[in-house]
Amino acid sequence: MSRKSGIVSHKLYMEPVPVSHFEISHADPHCAARRGVLTTAHGPVQTPAFMPVGTAGAVKGITPDQLKATGAQIVLANTYHLLLRPGVEVVESLGGLHRLMAWDQPILTDSGGYQVFSLSALTRIDEEGVEFASHIDGARVHLNAEIATNLQVRLGADIIMCFDECTPYPVEKARLEKAVARTIEWAKRCKTAYQRSFKFEVSGVEQGETGAFEAGGGSLRTAGASGPQPPACFPLLFGIIQGGVDPKLRRWCAEQIVALGFDGYALGGLSVGEGHDEMIRTVRHTAPLLPADRPRYLMGVGTPADILAAVRAGIDMFDCVLPTRNGRNAFAFTENGPLRLRNNAHVDSTEPVEAGCECYGCRHFTRGAIRHFFNCGEMLGPILLSIHNLTFYQRLMSNIRTHLERGDFAAWAAREFEKHARNDKQQ
Repeated sequence: MSRKSGIVSHKLYMEPVPVSHFEISHADPHCAARRGVLTTAHGPVQTPAFMPVGTAGAVKGITPDQLKATGAQIVLANTYHLLLRPGVEVVESLGGLHRLMAWDQPILTDSGGYQVFSLSALTRIDEEGVEFASHIDGARVHLNAEIATNLQVRLGADIIMCFDECTPYPVEKARLEKAVARTIEWAKRCKTAYQRSFKFEVSGVEQGETGAFEAGGGSLRTAGASGPQPPACFPLLFGIIQGGVDPKLRRWCAEQIVALGFDGYALGGLSVGEGHDEMIRTVRHTAPLLPADRPRYLMGVGTPADILAAVRAGIDMFDCVLPTRNGRNAFAFTENGPLRLRNNAHVDSTEPVEAGCECYGCRHFTRGAIRHFFNCGEMLGPILLSIHNLTFYQRLMSNIRTHLERGDFAAWAAREFEKHARNDKQQ
């Protein structure tokens, strides 16, 4: 196996047979919300689900045990950043991404496509791929569909994303159209690279024989094979729908990406400045264009109100830096609205950040103590509020799942949305 490409090249190949990996247990009769379970090589993910962001292989300041205690089931890591530091070869030598992170549950990796947008000043884009100037040392870094796919396979992620081009908002129509066309072509190349990565030589099977495959737990076995066997699991490959807030481009992109066939589908290019109303209008338009039997992932979103509205529109998965980034800046999410813990109002407060919250910080520390930690530069402050905010988000997702199971989600979500929309205006 080539260490650089991650592609196996042999004479006789056999491919894994697709298995059902996403099951919907409850569908709300009054909106498009669904309750389901997504099966991955490292276990199930109950949906709708929120993924904390561990860009460089860690959720900032949070240990894996602390992360699990918040209710997190799956985390996100970024291929581009891991490519730069410590390097994919180092991750492999350390036993893969799960071992590096000491995380034994599912991991989703972003392909690096978002960096096309976020690092646009350092980027050159053409039909073949993207060239970055590293934000660390200025070294030139080349990514394309094949490289991004093979890097994610080598990292050992459970869910890997197609390489795509995300555009800013607002954006010229011609540039948006070109980005959508590239996203579609790159998705084709990603799928081809993925298929090549998981073709294996089968010893003891003659040309023309049929391989018998077992899919239990995502494993693959070949009947009659006496030589080296394929790895025990295969990542799920998600396609990404781009198109800004243009309904026609979103439809075109969705039709083309769905025709290629992926394990799940993501809506990219949102939460980049278009605002809540435009974002949700786009989600409501696009989600019904995607297969009902595949998970739908809204990338980079969002606030509690964003999540509630997107779940009502049929979205199953989310990720966002808000809980941890805001936590590191003394901002706490609560059911009664945000708290800014640096404010003098909390200087001698003996209250927890949020009464009834089961996170470690709310069980052991007062608002006054946490304010002190922030004001004196003690790292415990950002850690405690990050844990609290992650717990808040996971509690929101748990409540969403519970109300979908009870059958009263639509009415409950309408009330919760209004409350959180008011709270979001205070941010």
